[in-house]
Amino acid sequence: MPHERFQFTGVGGHQLAAALDTPDGPVKAYALFAHCFTCGKDVLAAKRIATALAAKGVATLRFDFTGLGSSEGDFANSTFTSNVADLVRAADHLRETRKAPAILIGHSLGGAAILAAAGRIPEAKAVATIAAPSDPVHVTHLFKDRIKDIRAQGEGEVSLAGRPFRIKREFLDDVAEQNLMAQVKQLHKALLVMHSPTDDTVGIDNATNIFIAAKHPKSFVSLAGADHLLSGKQDAAYVAGVIGAWAERYVDLAPQPVANTGSAPRNVVVQETRNGKFQQIVTTGPHRLIADEPVAVGGDDTGPGPYDFLLTGLGACTSMTMRMYADRKSLPVDRITVTLQHNKIYAKDCEECETREGMLDQIDRVIRIEGELDADQRKRLMEIADKCPVHKTLTSEVRIVTKAAE
Repeated sequence: MPHERFQFTGVGGHQLAAALDTPDGPVKAYALFAHCFTCGKDVLAAKRIATALAAKGVATLRFDFTGLGSSEGDFANSTFTSNVADLVRAADHLRETRKAPAILIGHSLGGAAILAAAGRIPEAKAVATIAAPSDPVHVTHLFKDRIKDIRAQGEGEVSLAGRPFRIKREFLDDVAEQNLMAQVKQLHKALLVMHSPTDDTVGIDNATNIFIAAKHPKSFVSLAGADHLLSGKQDAAYVAGVIGAWAERYVDLAPQPVANTGSAPRNVVVQETRNGKFQQIVTTGPHRLIADEPVAVGGDDTGPGPYDFLLTGLGACTSMTMRMYADRKSLPVDRITVTLQHNKIYAKDCEECETREGMLDQIDRVIRIEGELDADQRKRLMEIADKCPVHKTLTSEVRIVTKAAE
């Protein structure tokens, strides 16, 4: 599945590293995924669920919270409240660059954070939690033997999943002040609670509390046999499958391309993905493409290069223009194939060119016309090829106006 990496600005002003897993075809809906405490966007469960949802047409955004993974900032300065705010920022970023998330998914403490953030993401219609605690303060049991020292000294180092983390008193105070169940009662969105009855990190009673507090529509699915981190590949795939099927009842998962019915040209937006040296995401209307450079010049060759797109525009325009003429004149044209190549040539080698020194751009265009046509018909079609609008643009004076974005 296509995979884009980029950054957006979190509530603390830090750049947060994000990944967006998208379908091969049209995007049916966008989802926002919140990972577990001290995990990252690339934890196996998150990656597997996002990939499986992409296969169902759902593009899923996951990102590293402050100080985790590739995100900037200090983890010790983050709190449950700041993580919730960053989830809202992530939804804002999707809304501004693509479309706001209709599905919210949270795993472990990320599930609690998603429940807290849901009310601030109005476009979200379906919320799914996986092994989520019903009270954020539950996370402190992971370092309960250090809580007294942290409160006395203001902060302290704890070991979580074999890695050291600094926890501050502010974090303890923040989770203690949360009233998550009150927010769940006011959710007003479809809720799916998924939990393993044998979860020894976050007990099944947490799922019971969330489910009882929520109003309908609500559903519960048992993840019997799964561990807290969904380390089994089949468990993550099952979770994604259930979420995809369940969400269809509340989210319109039919692709809805935006038709360009007006006469005004639509914008083409090109933005770095930060995945590799040159990779770009190209968006125009409902269409999204990847641009890159070949490996030979430092790229990863994950998509066409800039000149490939230039030739694509000329080739497509040539074929379309010839087809319109052939249909209008009822010519027996079966298929048109345009093959193009861009090169630099010495100006002195071009007898008909006005420029006599230096290098020139040359596009070689070979057109194959299949069908029972006579010589005059073929000649006329070849003349029509030069009348395509893109050909006229490339061979006329072009004015490019560049200005800095506000």
